[in-house]
Amino acid sequence: MQQVLLSNLLSILKEGEVDFDDRFQLEFNPSFLDSKGQAWLHEVYDDLGGKGKHPLLEKANFDMKINRVLFLFDSPIHFNRYRLISLRSDFYSEMSFPFSEAYKRLCRTYEKECQKAGLQERIWNGPPVAGTWFGQASEPGDYSGVGASGWKLTAFNDAQIDLQSRIHGYKLIRIAPYETIMTGGSLKRLDQMLVNPNEDQRKVICNWFLRKLE
Repeated sequence: MQQVLLSNLLSILKEGEVDFDDRFQLEFNPSFLDSKGQAWLHEVYDDLGGKGKHPLLEKANFDMKINRVLFLFDSPIHFNRYRLISLRSDFYSEMSFPFSEAYKRLCRTYEKECQKAGLQERIWNGPPVAGTWFGQASEPGDYSGVGASGWKLTAFNDAQIDLQSRIHGYKLIRIAPYETIMTGGSLKRLDQMLVNPNEDQRKVICNWFLRKLE
């Protein structure tokens, strides 16, 4: 479903003649991450229960790029207690990420939505490295002990992407499926509008997106 929503969003932007590059990949230069940045990431890693030296991403994929602005359309599995932990890092306040406060609220509100897909073993447990770095996951749905090592890895990588994209000179805009847009006299959720948007909704969504660039 997430790919359908993203595909529809990109289609709407193309119709609106928004000039963007999709499927943009950014390689991270480790020398850009100074001691303060390393300390921030290690703090997030430690808060999530990471063991040993924190790993570093070599690159990240983004849904689109407009000039020096990168966009990610996050799926429900990015909104949970572990992402909330990562969002509490000092670098979010020191470097001013416009989405951080809203994302904290969404993580507290929509964890049950995350569970609908996130209890699948491949997501809850994550890849083998998640168990190496965060410990072997508890049974799906059991947050005692290790909890969801896969969710923790996703939360840590999200924090890495946020910080690394900024220090590489880009602005990052994260789009949540739970964002609301006023249309037809009422607020509608973005993910619900993107399932099968009519002509009026497509125009509203395009204008909503363009305001993010202002």
